[in-house]
Amino acid sequence: MAKKESKALKVTLVKSAIGYSMRQKNTVRALGLRRLGQTVEHDDTAVIRGMISKVSHLVRVEEA
Repeated sequence: MAKKESKALKVTLVKSAIGYSMRQKNTVRALGLRRLGQTVEHDDTAVIRGMISKVSHLVRVEEA
């Protein structure tokens, strides 16, 4: 069985998590984002999509 090639997502922190709940701050950190403007790449999985949806107001997502 051939493994399906998963797409990558580029996630960029565009707004600070200051003033938001600790849960949202932890989600941003779990995505690997530390500072404004930082971009990280993740595989397009259900787990990552869920994390992104919880902090969608803080990040910008592009398909890589």
